[in-house]
Order: sequence, then C-alpha cells, then structure tokens
Amino acid sequence: MHREYHHWHSARLKRDMAFLVFGHAGARVLVFPTRDGRFYEYEDLRIVDSLRTKIEAGLIQLFCVDSIAHESFYCFWCQPEDRIKRHILFEDYIMNEILPFMDAKNPNRFTIAHGCSLGAYHAANIAFRHPNRFQKLVAFSGRFDLTLDVEHFKNLFDGHYDDDIYFHTPSHFLPNMPEGRLLDGIRAMDITLAIGRDDPFLQNNRDLSRILHKKGAHAKLYEWDGRAHQGHYWRRMAPLYL
Repeated sequence: MHREYHHWHSARLKRDMAFLVFGHAGARVLVFPTRDGRFYEYEDLRIVDSLRTKIEAGLIQLFCVDSIAHESFYCFWCQPEDRIKRHILFEDYIMNEILPFMDAKNPNRFTIAHGCSLGAYHAANIAFRHPNRFQKLVAFSGRFDLTLDVEHFKNLFDGHYDDDIYFHTPSHFLPNMPEGRLLDGIRAMDITLAIGRDDPFLQNNRDLSRILHKKGAHAKLYEWDGRAHQGHYWRRMAPLYL
C-alpha cells in the first residue's frame, strides 16, 4: 500500500502540522481523528488496514490530518470564545492548506469527509458548511452539538454561546438554513451516520438525521448494537460505508 508522510509549518495555526496519505488514486477521503487522536490514529487503530483492498485497488485515497482539539474545544484554561476561534483557524487550515494539497495530489474531485467521535463532528461540520467541496459524509459515533451535557460529556463552551458557536454547530444552523446553493449541495450529498444504540449521543444522531430529512437531504442512519464507540467497531464500519 502506498503511504506518504507530509508536514509543514502552518502560518494560519502558527505551528507545525503533519498528515498521512494512503493510496494512489480514487475518491479522496479527508479523515479527522478523535479528540485525543493524531494523524496516525487511523493507522494505529488498523482502520487503514481494514480498507486495504479498496485503497490498493485505487478506489479511495486517505488523507489523515492532525488534531488541535486540546488547543480548541478541549483547551479548558482558554475562554470559551477563544476555543471556537481556534477551531475556526483549524477549519481555515483544512480549507486553504489541506484541500489545495489534495487537489494537486489527486485530480479526482469526489471528496469524502470522514471521522470517528470528535472527528465525526469535524467531518460533518465542514461538509455541511462547505457542501460545494464535499460529495459524501461518513460520520461514526459523532457528537454534532458540542453544547450538550450528556453523561460525563460536558458542554465544551461552559454555557457560553455566540454566533461562531451557532455557525459551527450542525444541529443548530441546519434547521434555519435557507433555500439556496448551500442547501442544494447538502441535498446532493451522500450522508451516512453510524452509531451504537448505547452511545450517549444516539439521540443527537437521530435528531440530526431528522433535521436533514426535514430539509430534503437523505441521510442514512445506521444503529449498531452496543456502544460501538471504539476501534474494533470502526474497523468493521469503514469497509461497509466508505
């Protein structure tokens, strides 16, 4: 399997950022890691290996990016408004550094946003905000509203709320999205959500699926037995849904 390591200093984030590429051709898959994951997490969890047949056949090419979650949503010594602003810079890095690299690397314009856990949030948020750049979304065990308090998962903004948070919370901005180019792009998108029936964010996934259907988008929601919020479930999901 073809594998490449890349890194550079991001002027937007003011830090070095690294990522891995797996495969040589096919649909481009932008892979976001979990909260504590790094750019090599998808490989370490052996999800890359579960996709080996598709990767080696040139059906998909993975671009596994790094995380700055502990500088943004999980930087609890920062003010909540600074957490979301750091996340916005991360999105800027993805849109203006990673996607152009993907464009230059692979002429196939079919692009999939994908991730597990917090990575699923990143994938959904960027796909719904920029549907002109993504044709498919595949989100496993996602939490699409970071303001929720569920089990031991707290509101990541400590009760603070502003326009930046609203426009980066799919469960909030999608219901009010007006008719137009963005909504048309979401309606054209292939959307897959997968989550365990015992996962604390099952209801959030059901709510997001309902919101999308109400907007005329056709999201497929797959509910797995158990909590399904760990690597051995994601290894089984990935070949089915990517």
